[in-house]
Amino acid sequence: MKENEEKGSTISRKDFVKTSALAAAGFTIVPRFVLGKGYRAPSDTLYYASVGLGGKGQSDNAAFVKSGKAKPAFLCDVDADYAAGMFARYPDAKRYVDFREMFDKEHKNFDAVHCATPDNTHAVIATAAMAMKKHVYVQKPMAHDVYEARTMAAMAKKYKVVSQMGNQGSSTDDLRSMIEWYDAGLIGDVTEVYCWTNRPVWPQGNWQANTPQGLKWPTQSTTPPSTLNWDLWQGPAKERPFPIGTDQPGGVKVLPFNWRGWWDYGTGVLGDMGAHILHGPMKVLGLQYVSSVQTSIAGGGSLETGPASNYTVMTFPKTPKTSGPVRVHWMDGGIIPPRPVELDPSEPWGQGDGGMLFIGTKGKMTAGCYALRARLLPVSRMDDINVPQKLARVKNSTEGHYAQWVEACLAGYGNMQTSSPFEEAGLLTEAMLMCNLAIRGVNVPKAAEVTTDAAATGGRRRGGQQFPARYVNLNYDAANLKVTNVDEVNQFVKRDYRDGWKLSGI
Repeated sequence: MKENEEKGSTISRKDFVKTSALAAAGFTIVPRFVLGKGYRAPSDTLYYASVGLGGKGQSDNAAFVKSGKAKPAFLCDVDADYAAGMFARYPDAKRYVDFREMFDKEHKNFDAVHCATPDNTHAVIATAAMAMKKHVYVQKPMAHDVYEARTMAAMAKKYKVVSQMGNQGSSTDDLRSMIEWYDAGLIGDVTEVYCWTNRPVWPQGNWQANTPQGLKWPTQSTTPPSTLNWDLWQGPAKERPFPIGTDQPGGVKVLPFNWRGWWDYGTGVLGDMGAHILHGPMKVLGLQYVSSVQTSIAGGGSLETGPASNYTVMTFPKTPKTSGPVRVHWMDGGIIPPRPVELDPSEPWGQGDGGMLFIGTKGKMTAGCYALRARLLPVSRMDDINVPQKLARVKNSTEGHYAQWVEACLAGYGNMQTSSPFEEAGLLTEAMLMCNLAIRGVNVPKAAEVTTDAAATGGRRRGGQQFPARYVNLNYDAANLKVTNVDEVNQFVKRDYRDGWKLSGI
């Protein structure tokens, strides 16, 4: 890697936004004569920039390339060691550390952006790409907070870019079968849905016996590895010193995966698995914006990290596909709903990593994570299904989710539908993040003074509960992105960004 890339970009945000605005109107596809002999025509190949190269970044890129019509022209990651495998796999791709420098220098040489960074940087990367009229593929969850999700959905339409969230379950055949079964009236009207997952599988809440109140950031710090740009990795989050590791008392391991449990960087269990499991109910029933949400948590949790488990209930208003409001129950950390009586005792309940259950007036319907293994209950009903296939299937189901985005980008905005465009993914993400808002709100104290009149108040905060989001329904005004009955939680709807990190193109 070049020396200047190791040090990170010195480009100012002002210059970046200015350049991005100019680039938005530019012609970005590289002509065949520039590419040279032996290359596919630009209309046949999608040249894209990939930001975030470890974990899902590796598998996403492999799937794009497997389509035979995509090539990662530029690779960007703040951790050279973690990205080493990708650099070796695609040696012809130019490397960068700071996506802003890459966008500024290379915007004329690619037409799409892939993002698989930690959750808290999804929106800053995606909005910068869309402001330059680049097609975007963003790993789940689409955004870190509600405002970002709403903004990204609006921008995809405004800038006319092809978008896709990385919830590959939205491309399964089984999801389309469930939609057809429900539309045919096989289970009647649904008012209750249960969803669950085995997550978290990372440190969160009272993961260890000595952390009953949840994980804490170490009071001691150390020097980050020379291959990691820690400042860029933190992105919009407040600046923190690099923590000592778990090989020392009180240390924590945040990279490369355990950031999910920290609210500054991740979105907890809902952000990791909600997109794979909640999408089924929202798509089948046509659910839109949450109207209220309530939660209970167990096993720690704090203003810094999520709990070990939670049970959250979302209420959605009536849709054209339901007779009234729908309640969707979310459970994680080992909590699961009761097994349906129609299920044979020897039948697996969901899948190992989660599932969903629709309770209708005429029957029940269940599936595992990604909406796979969809079945009517009792299972004997599967022998009598005679519902015409009305919805087109995605070639290769979940694997085809990636190729679908590539094909849609090549076809151009408005010419081909993706399974999880930001218009739909934004609704799903917003529902997930509203759950998080309630979960985080459990630990937010009331904004009121503490009285010294112990005789009058018993030492409680004046004005009632110390934690007003506990044991209540949070009523959500979706049109104004605001919880109307507990103002203390609205701070999580739209966060403050560190200097140099803002959304673009809005």
